[in-house]
Amino acid sequence: MDMIVQSLRLGEIEIPEEKLIYMERPVLGFEDYKQFCLIEIDEFKPFLWLQSTEKPAVAFLVVNPKIFVSDYKIEINSKEIAELDIENVNSVETYVVVTLSDKIENMTINLQGPILINTENQRGKQLVLVNSDYEVNYKFMTHTVEEETEVNREVPVEV
Repeated sequence: MDMIVQSLRLGEIEIPEEKLIYMERPVLGFEDYKQFCLIEIDEFKPFLWLQSTEKPAVAFLVVNPKIFVSDYKIEINSKEIAELDIENVNSVETYVVVTLSDKIENMTINLQGPILINTENQRGKQLVLVNSDYEVNYKFMTHTVEEETEVNREVPVEV
C-alpha cells in the first residue's frame, strides 16, 4: 500500500510503504521525527530529498558523499550493526546532508554526520564521527567533481 506524504518543497507525493525509512537514531536536532522517505527527482540528481513523513517542513537535501570525496569511508561498531540489523554491509547506503547557500560555491556537506540506511529493512540512523578528520562544512562545489560514470558510489563501511 502507498502512503501520501506531504512535502513543503515538493507538494504531495505517493510513496510505497516498503520505501518508508524508520530512523533508529534521528537526525541531530530533529529527534521528534523518526519516519522518512528518500525522494529522487531527475532535476536534482545526484541529490535526493530525505523527507519526513510526519512534518511537511522537515526535509533534508542529501547526497552520496563518494560523488565528491572519492576516498570517503566510515567505520561502524557492533552496536550500530545491531541497531540497523545489518546482515550485509553492501546493503547499507550512505548519505550526507547538504547545506544550501546563496552562492553555489558556499554549499557544504556534513561529512562528520553521515546517514546510514539499511536497504534490506529500511532502518536508518545518523552517525556522529567523533574522532574524524572529515569536515562538518565541506565546501564540495569548490572541488572538482568526478564524472558520474566514473564514481564508485559504494561507501566502504568497515566493521
